[in-house]
Amino acid sequence: MNKKYTILVTNDDGYEAKGLLALREALRELDDVRVVVVAPANEKSACGHSLTLTKPLRFIGVEEDFFKLEDGTPTDCVYLSLSAIFQDKKPDLLISGINRGSNMGEDITYSGTAAGAMEGVLHNIPSIAISQVMDFTDPQGDFTLAQKTIKQMVQKIRQDGWPLRDREFLNVNIPYKKQEAQMKTTYAGYRLYTNEADMHRNPRGEEHYWLGLHPLNFKPREGVEGLSDYEAIKAGHISLTPIMLDLTAYKSRESVEKWLDE
Repeated sequence: MNKKYTILVTNDDGYEAKGLLALREALRELDDVRVVVVAPANEKSACGHSLTLTKPLRFIGVEEDFFKLEDGTPTDCVYLSLSAIFQDKKPDLLISGINRGSNMGEDITYSGTAAGAMEGVLHNIPSIAISQVMDFTDPQGDFTLAQKTIKQMVQKIRQDGWPLRDREFLNVNIPYKKQEAQMKTTYAGYRLYTNEADMHRNPRGEEHYWLGLHPLNFKPREGVEGLSDYEAIKAGHISLTPIMLDLTAYKSRESVEKWLDE
């Protein structure tokens, strides 16, 4: 008896997010596939690769093969899924998303979406993080191209295998308002940041701050050939960036050695 190809799905926008439901719907259209969703009960955007260590966590069933993790992060969802749901056999593939908004450049380090994929590859599961570039004045968004893209990628992986090495995942960004687009291999762009926060006062005069939503401003990385993720998106392409978890600055090791010897 052939076992179905199993895909574990998580996200950082919460279990009710339109992007997550669109991803689940698309994957369930594929032949001989089992889709298991384990997602945070609440939005966990920009939580990074964080684990919950100070309190217990609880799975709550939503539907068959669909669970929310009470107050859990995307990393919690993957970590606990492998312990509690996939004890006998790991999933064949992990997909985190479809995120509402881009995850490009150094934003990857903030991203709970990317963190879900990071946790997957730490456990030797081929993993993809997929994000939809948004205009946030449109609260709904269109995930049609993202759905089409992820189905093509899953079919390609099943046919030709996984293209990356250990502890590497694919970070995918989908351009805004496109029904068709070409996939481009990219590198993570150089994001330009500001330090904006909006201050408000409650009726008692106490100050509260909302962190600002930064505009997507980038510049090219010096000495790197090819397109950055941002350049690909700006040109209307789908960006596929291979990401490695090894954060060592190899080119700087010699300069650190010289600095120590001075």
